[in-house]
Amino acid sequence: MDLRHDPLRWPPAQPFPSPAPDPGPPGLPGWLEERLFDQRIVMVRGPLNSQTASGTAAALLTLDAAGPQPVHLHVASGGGDLNAAHAIIDVIDAMAAPVHAVVTSEAGGAVLAILAAAQQRSAYRHARFRLNEPRAAGVTGTADEVAAAAGQHLRELEEVVLRLVEVTGQSRSRIEDDLATGRILSAEEARDYGLIDTIVGKGGVPEA
Repeated sequence: MDLRHDPLRWPPAQPFPSPAPDPGPPGLPGWLEERLFDQRIVMVRGPLNSQTASGTAAALLTLDAAGPQPVHLHVASGGGDLNAAHAIIDVIDAMAAPVHAVVTSEAGGAVLAILAAAQQRSAYRHARFRLNEPRAAGVTGTADEVAAAAGQHLRELEEVVLRLVEVTGQSRSRIEDDLATGRILSAEEARDYGLIDTIVGKGGVPEA
């Protein structure tokens, strides 16, 4: 049989191309990254993942070893993996140099825990904050392994809640409710809520 006359078999079926992976936010020019690093500025941009956390943690550790002056952490991330956030939080907690966080555009999910770990917190006037439950990295394996990972995620999520309670002064039930509903705050609302101390350009920048 001539396959060219069989529309179901000619031409041979071709697999659909896989979607291209999300490249994430474009990187900064090398010269600009060096200039920011010289000014003791570290940026958290785009979705937070293990690669982002590794680079951020390395930069924080390097600046901490270079001197006791404050390190400025500029945040523009709507969230990401909770494990990645804890990797950065552990470094901030261990640093001798204070970390001053500035939310330049947005902060949400797991990134809020990083913000809460900083000694001083501020935001630009039009920054936005989304209180939502941080997500866990994808887990595969047996039912027992998945259950164990879920339990670990809940324990880590509780750490985030307690840290936000300590920083904001809000009740635990209020924090949990707002995380569950995905409450969105403006910079002024975030200041009143206790997430930040000042608004850049309106309330002033924390002193270095």
